[in-house]
Order: sequence, then structure tokens, then C-alpha cells
Amino acid sequence: MTILCSPSQPSDELIAALGAGVLPAPTLSRVRELLEQLPTERLVVVGPEVGLDEAAGFAIDLRLTRPLVGVVAIRPELDVEAYAYAMQAGIRELVAVADLPGLVEACQRSQRLSESILLPVEAAAGSEGKVITIFSSKGGCGKTTLATNLAATLHDKGARRVCLVDLDLAFGDVAISLQLEPRRTLVDAVAMGENMDATGVAGLLTTFRPGLECLLAPVEPGDAEKVPAAVIDDLLAVLRGMFDYVVVDTPPQFNEHVLRALDGSDHHVLLTNPDMAAVKNLRLTLDMLDLLSYPRATRSIILNREDDRVGITAGDVEQALRSQIAARIPNNLEVVAAFNRGVPIAAEKPSHRVSEAIRKFSAQCLDGSLAARTRAAKAQAPKKPRGRWLGVGARGVRNA
Repeated sequence: MTILCSPSQPSDELIAALGAGVLPAPTLSRVRELLEQLPTERLVVVGPEVGLDEAAGFAIDLRLTRPLVGVVAIRPELDVEAYAYAMQAGIRELVAVADLPGLVEACQRSQRLSESILLPVEAAAGSEGKVITIFSSKGGCGKTTLATNLAATLHDKGARRVCLVDLDLAFGDVAISLQLEPRRTLVDAVAMGENMDATGVAGLLTTFRPGLECLLAPVEPGDAEKVPAAVIDDLLAVLRGMFDYVVVDTPPQFNEHVLRALDGSDHHVLLTNPDMAAVKNLRLTLDMLDLLSYPRATRSIILNREDDRVGITAGDVEQALRSQIAARIPNNLEVVAAFNRGVPIAAEKPSHRVSEAIRKFSAQCLDGSLAARTRAAKAQAPKKPRGRWLGVGARGVRNA
């Protein structure tokens, strides 16, 4: 059922677009009365005659009283300011008055979103998700491939709720690697300001599989510059309350956004390949993390694309890094083939040796003793954001 708020008689075309079971209401006050009578109702469509300010105030109230109810507003015309205002208030979708197919799609998205939102009251008491950030200061090491496969492995066919965040704001590849359409991206979180909550953030997510959601990187040129680093703090705080695991894919550079993610993470996964440049960059990364007082107990090193034929062994890498490798992922062309098909190999072929290596590492992420060590290490770590210590700006420092 859908509640339609329209002061005038809605057109037959609008009723037909919304489908059977439309419940009309002439005012938002009447909508509130209907919602009290219908505790399972999840969708309210606000007609174009209702002012945007009135619809926004209604949506703000619902965020506190009925956060599972989505509001879709039909507008005489759309513009960027109205969209930002609606997002901040908690209106899930704005649709042009003549766009009936778009209205149908918006209502369907809102319904799916209501089904996927995990409210704190539904979670186990005191539970909190873990944030895992994957980083390499050298591009081309396979961060996105590892991030997508680790997220799929942790998801375990729906056993756990996982969110994959693409923090490579300028050149993120999560959307294309999973063949997702980025209707909403991380830049849309900026409009929420101080009103960021689970309901609002859930509206930014793109579903890959039920229970495996993605927060995608911006796609428009210049949008990366619009995302302040402080947004990352708020996003990760909200996401860890919604999901069991949050996996963060990062760009190959130390910028303030990445440092905020590292600050807000329970564990850091540092990636390298068996080549001299990648190992050298990881050695510099380890020195930088030590300089910034990140606890060593919060990090794991993964050797990706291990291949005996290249002349650099895992032992050579450990000796150069003066650190142990937590996981070794073999080089295999099937990983690239799966990537090109838009399905992580860990989800497509769970018994593949690459999938097994990632699953073995994910077991460490799930291990309670690791979580306890991480909490103890973070409790002793400095609390001041590291980006400000170094004077790192929005563009950050990229290694060769």
C-alpha cells in the first residue's frame, strides 16, 4: 500500500502508476493519522501541490518517529538546490511531475531501502560493526579487487551485513568493477550536514547483493573536491552502526580523507605486490604510520599477486619490510576475468585458491582476539586527526 498526499483529486495516470492499494490523503496531517493506524506502512508519496518546506518538515519528523517510512516528493520542477534541501530533510526521492516511470522506480527504490535499513533497535544490544580500511600508496596493487572480494567473503552469502565504501573520490572503480549504476554517491552525503543518520545514509547506498551494500565514489568531474574530510568521520560512525563490517577502498595517496578513514578504522589492511617499487612504497607507508602513531596491532600486510616466477619471494618481502605477511594471495588471471564480469571471484568461485586465501584472511578479521587487540591498541593511540598533524590538504601526498 502507498499513501498519496494530494490536496486535489489525483489523476488516473498517477493512480495507475502507483499501482493497486493507493490510499489518498488530502493533507499531511491526515497522512500522520493514517500512519498511526498503519504501523507497517513504508511509503508516502507527496503530490506537487504540497510545498517543499511542508514536505521537508514532515520528512524530518518521520526520521525520528518512523524512520522506515520513505517519502517520495513529486515536484513541478527539479533543481540542485531543491534536491540538496530535500536530502538534508530526509526526503528520499524527488521526481518531476511528468516523469511517471521515474516515479515508479523511485517508489520501488524507497521500498527496497526500507527493507534493507538495519535500525539500532533491531541490532543486538551494544553491537557495533568493524571498519576495515584497505590501503596501498602505489596504484595498481589490486586494492579494489581485494576490497570487493573481502567484502563478498565477509558477507558470506548474507550471513553478515557488509558495506563497501569507495573512498577513491576522483578515480573510484568499485561501481565499474561490480557493474553498478551510481545513482547516489558519496558526494550526496554532504547535503545532509549535521542531520546525517542511518535513514539518510541508507538512501545513498547501492545494492550489489541483499545485505551487501556499496557507497560509491562520485562520478561527475569536480565532485571529489566538494567532499570535506569531516564527512568521512560522520559516515563511518553511522555505517558501523548499520553493518557488521564496513570495508573501505582508498586511493593510492595519503590525503586527509584517507587519514580520517584510518583514524576511524578498527583494522588497516596494507597491500603490496612482489615488485620492488610496491615493496619500497609499503616500507615508506609503514614508516609513515609509525610516525603518526598508528598502533601496529591494528594493521595486516597482504602480499597480492604472489608469483614465484617474478624473482621476489614472500621471505624477501618480509625481510625488506621488517614485518610479517598476514596473507599471501596468488597471482591468477581468473581474478581479472571475474573482475571484468562484475562479480568478485570470492562470490563466483568460493573454492578457487584466491578465494580460499581471502577467506583465510577474513577469518582473522572475524577472530575475537584480533578485535580485542585492536581495541586495546586504539585505546592507547592519540586521538587527534593525523591529517592536521602533517598539514595534509585535500589533494594529499601521492607516492610514485
